[in-house]
Amino acid sequence: MSYSQKSSYMHESKADIIARLQKQIMPLQGFKNMLHDAMPGIELGPMKNAFPHGLFPSGAIHEFFCAGPEEAAATSGFIAALLAALMQRSGVAIWIGSNRTIFPPALVSFGIAADKIIFIDLQNERDVLWAMEEALKCDGIAVVIGEMQELGFTASRRLQLAVEQSRVTGFIIRRNPHNLSTACVARWKISPLQSVSAADLPGVGFPCWNVELLKIRNGKPGNWHVAWAVDRFRYISAVSALMQPQQKKTG
Repeated sequence: MSYSQKSSYMHESKADIIARLQKQIMPLQGFKNMLHDAMPGIELGPMKNAFPHGLFPSGAIHEFFCAGPEEAAATSGFIAALLAALMQRSGVAIWIGSNRTIFPPALVSFGIAADKIIFIDLQNERDVLWAMEEALKCDGIAVVIGEMQELGFTASRRLQLAVEQSRVTGFIIRRNPHNLSTACVARWKISPLQSVSAADLPGVGFPCWNVELLKIRNGKPGNWHVAWAVDRFRYISAVSALMQPQQKKTG
């Protein structure tokens, strides 16, 4: 290091040093792709400000906690809403688990072609973990989703190291986990809410969730009530107003 470099570091403020270190660390935590590549960002709506620079961390491991079948279904729907943007480049995702509950044709409502998801059904969680780690090493894949109850810190660290090389995004769905100590970049909890119908029309309506971001590196955890409507996340109240029929002006 030259004298001029040493001198510049000596005159840096504490805030400058922290900002410089965060800039160096962030690419290792999944924020590199959208900052430097041409890949379009995910329309995160009200959740945007939770992430550094408003960017969803791709090329990182996210874990989702769920307590029962209802939360598991809501979690799968929320993940499906994220997949479309993440799959725009590589176009293929792998979903690994022991109890497949996804109805592939329904993925079209999130902008995903059913034939772009490869399902791998395994009975042993150890096999699920092994298959997920191997899939995450393949840089031709956009996203890998694994369903398992338990995940140790060492195993989660191996998964994170794998995606730091391949830049693949990993989602882990964990039902009633006991071990909470992992190396995952983000931790989520998704619960179902009553759907919002379009302009009071009959039918199921837009999917709505209570989204809890329990942990996010260098970000701000939060809680939001959101809906997936018109290809993006929106506040539920905003969706209700958006879908109301326009009143004709009189006079």
